[in-house]
Formats: sequence, structure tokens, C-alpha cells
Amino acid sequence: MARPFCCRRVAAEPESNYFKPRGVPLMSLDEVTMTVDEFEALRLADLEGLYQEQAAERMGISRPTFGRIIESAHRKVADALVGGKALKIEGGEVKMLGQRLFRCNECQHTWSVAYATGRPAECPQCKSANICRAAEERERGCGFRARQGMRGARGMEGGQGL
Repeated sequence: MARPFCCRRVAAEPESNYFKPRGVPLMSLDEVTMTVDEFEALRLADLEGLYQEQAAERMGISRPTFGRIIESAHRKVADALVGGKALKIEGGEVKMLGQRLFRCNECQHTWSVAYATGRPAECPQCKSANICRAAEERERGCGFRARQGMRGARGMEGGQGL
């Protein structure tokens, strides 16, 4: 039986999420889509120069999983560069670090908001004002606390175990 999918920890969303060759109209370009976790893997391994084991730990995933993510990211970047395609960064099952999780009671959409930015007034998807903070149990299913708990790690955030 396959192991359940775990969200990947990401430090921040990319400042720009779309790149294309200069001078080529967007409508004439093919597009390659890279997920946010693939972008984070590139940032950690290629920009920060971390070894795969260190980068995997930061993302809350295993080293083999990190290897598959970084390989996929490299392939997509190469495809975009060599093929003259646009590169779009979006999607993926990720948990932003330093973020609060909110849920819409109308459409069940869940999204994260950075601390110190105030409470959102409405759901970004359906514009309903019927929103609330997502339950802590929901957060535990995604991200590093659940991963560490499976490995039997101690010293959880806030001193709480699973």
C-alpha cells in the first residue's frame, strides 16, 4: 500500500510566478507548469546550495522524495529554456511557514495568510464572509509536525506532541 501524501513546507511563495522568453507573444508560447514545492526545491538546492538531506529536512519530506521533486523541477526548467516555452509556477500540496490557515464555511476552500497581515474579510475563491481559522488538527495533517511525529521526533512546536 502506498504511503499517504504529505504536504511540503515552503518558506514563501515565489515573487514572480510566470517567466517567458522576451519578445515572443504569450499566445504563441507553449507552457510548462512547475509546482511551488518544485520551485522551493530549486531554491534550497541550487540557490542556497543545501545538500539534498538538509533541503529535504527543511521541506519536511524524505531525501528520496526531495530527489524526485528536484529532478522534476530541473527537467521542467530545462524544457522551458531549451524549448523556448513559458514557465508558470503554481499549485502543489504545500504549507507556507509562518502562515495562518483559514477555511471558508461556504465552499470549504482553505488558504493561508501571513502573520501580521490582519484577518481576511472574505474567501478569495467565493467571496463569502463566512470564514474561520482552520482547526489545528487540519494543519497537523499537512506539514512537518505530522512528518516528525511519524518518525517519533521530540520537541514539537510549542512543546506539544501529536
